[in-house]
Amino acid sequence: MVNVGVLALQGSVIEHVKILSGIEGVIPCEVRTVEELDKVSGLILPGGESTTIGKLLKDFEMAEPIKHRVKAGMPVWGTCAGMILMAKKIVDEDNTHLELMDITVRRNAYGSQLDSFSVSSNIPSVSDDSIPMVFIRAPWVECIGSDVEVLAELDGRIVAVKESNMLATSFHPELSANNAFHKYFVKMIENNR
Repeated sequence: MVNVGVLALQGSVIEHVKILSGIEGVIPCEVRTVEELDKVSGLILPGGESTTIGKLLKDFEMAEPIKHRVKAGMPVWGTCAGMILMAKKIVDEDNTHLELMDITVRRNAYGSQLDSFSVSSNIPSVSDDSIPMVFIRAPWVECIGSDVEVLAELDGRIVAVKESNMLATSFHPELSANNAFHKYFVKMIENNR
């Protein structure tokens, strides 16, 4: 069995937990404290409001422990706001959050809540089947470092990346019935053990 954490300070926590619950051999764990963080083998930073989650990470004194675990090799996956939290740079902003991944992201790149949309795409490294991608006030990646692998693009914009033990998606895999990305992340954790 593998304990997969979902940072549970704000955002689409329940949706991630629900999908993880349906994957054999996975125990989903909501993470709000350092003690809970210590019990997981991988961590999902969910979609939500990146500024709010970033502030709560500081208030709950979780930012440094998460950075420490990820730098020590724990797999981490950021979806939408989670991608912003992980980025080393955010376009037109001085404030960053965890600064883990060598990417530059643009917040709300796809517009407002009203501009939300869903498409399906083939992402061969993740699944043989087409994967639904739900975009809600989503970022995109404008720049990547030399060790960052692009997993998916949409209309020439980078929307999914992997760097070592880190995964980030602009979209919300937890808001579709498809569990391919969650299984891919679980495999990252298993390969890391």
